[in-house]
Amino acid sequence: MQFLRSLRTPNIFPGGSVVTVGNFDGVHLGHQAVIGQLKQHARQLGLQSVVLTFEPQPLEHFQPEAAPARLSSFRDKFLQLRAQGVDKLVCLRFQDSLAKVSAEEFVQRLFVEALGMKRIIIGDDFRFGRDRKGDIHTLRSMGETAGFDVVPIDSFSIDGERVSSSRIRKALDEHDFDTARSLLGRAYCISGRVRHGEKRGRQLGFPTANVSLSRNTSALLGVYAVQVTGLDGVILNGVANLGTRPVFDGKQLLLEVHLLDYSKDIYGRHINVEFLKHLRGEQKFASIDELQAQINQDVDDARAIFELNNNN
Repeated sequence: MQFLRSLRTPNIFPGGSVVTVGNFDGVHLGHQAVIGQLKQHARQLGLQSVVLTFEPQPLEHFQPEAAPARLSSFRDKFLQLRAQGVDKLVCLRFQDSLAKVSAEEFVQRLFVEALGMKRIIIGDDFRFGRDRKGDIHTLRSMGETAGFDVVPIDSFSIDGERVSSSRIRKALDEHDFDTARSLLGRAYCISGRVRHGEKRGRQLGFPTANVSLSRNTSALLGVYAVQVTGLDGVILNGVANLGTRPVFDGKQLLLEVHLLDYSKDIYGRHINVEFLKHLRGEQKFASIDELQAQINQDVDDARAIFELNNNN
């Protein structure tokens, strides 16, 4: 998959392309169904399949305080889209200059001239352009003269309910990881690079792998039993705290993972953290001793969960 951060280079799509547009947060089964149709139409026309997305996501630009927590980092989105076999991923910076473009200019400049779009695969609720005035009717009208087709797609449903990023966020908020897995088509994970921290976990007797998150919001908060991959080709059990560490008056969201029975140096390594079970919410303790006692209890609770899973 080729990754493009701009469309300034001429003749990127000399034969044209088939396009779909969206946030693709989480690249869940609904997104995967859209991409499946995208690739099918691209093969039929002998054209390249293109996913167009934006950073930040439009709502994060217009109303950052109201934007929902991301299900995945952009890096994870990239990897998931690549795994789906898309020919090109185009990610454009969403800023005021783009937000002010009219719907008609958006179609002409971006879809027709830059992408050479011959067909667009899109939901009937798609909105675009200044004040979100563009819709599927705008696309159909302009397609008649600009020479592209519009293929509307139906929502992908499981158990009679549409699969969506918001539905997955609700499942995660309820710590229903089985439902999240069924909607994503895989376990819910957070990945990132292990960085040096303040060594507070080590001082408490529980060294942690600290993973910085790209944003200060998360679909999950609290303490969890987790499994970690990406190290030595094995699955490692652990306890993770995802929060701001109120005992230490923290403000930056951080994922801290204590790996059970593992002591190798992993600074700079990239790890994947799969969440298995919620242990408790994040708390502010009256003393370090109380915190240390609770962490001991968290580790015991997590070990019991892993032992139960191994026996089933």
